[in-house]
Amino acid sequence: MSRATGSWLSGPQSGAPADLEYRGADLGLPESGPGALVPGWPRTLALLVDWIIGGGLSLFFVGFGSPNLGLAVLAVWFVIGVFTVTMFGFTPGQFAVGMRVARVDHGPERLADEIAGKAPVAAVGVIRALMRQVLIVFLVPALMNDYNGRALHDRATGTAMVRSR
Repeated sequence: MSRATGSWLSGPQSGAPADLEYRGADLGLPESGPGALVPGWPRTLALLVDWIIGGGLSLFFVGFGSPNLGLAVLAVWFVIGVFTVTMFGFTPGQFAVGMRVARVDHGPERLADEIAGKAPVAAVGVIRALMRQVLIVFLVPALMNDYNGRALHDRATGTAMVRSR
């Protein structure tokens, strides 16, 4: 007989449905390939690439020895994130790693059609992109994940990070 509480090795049990076959199944996402949920390490790599780009661009605005360099990096990263996710659905780092931000609030059927190419990809929009960035800056929500591996900022905005290739 198995223990109802599990063990510390099983990780947090955050209300995952008992019949969930794989991460993203309840959202209508495939198990692997384009459209599948992206795990944490590729997301971290994309964030690192975006921070490096933000750091390089901020050097043009404030210079290397400026005491405001950290704030400039944050501001440039913030603007790049909002602009590129609104316009393209991904940041430069996310593009380099092969992922995009997808809306998952309009139902699994529509999402499946988008992945299959039967429907146009729904735009994330400026409000969702702005809210994602604000939440990332102030709440560090990427550390709080649900049973699908979606971070707090994705759950709050009805989005998910999915593979683009």
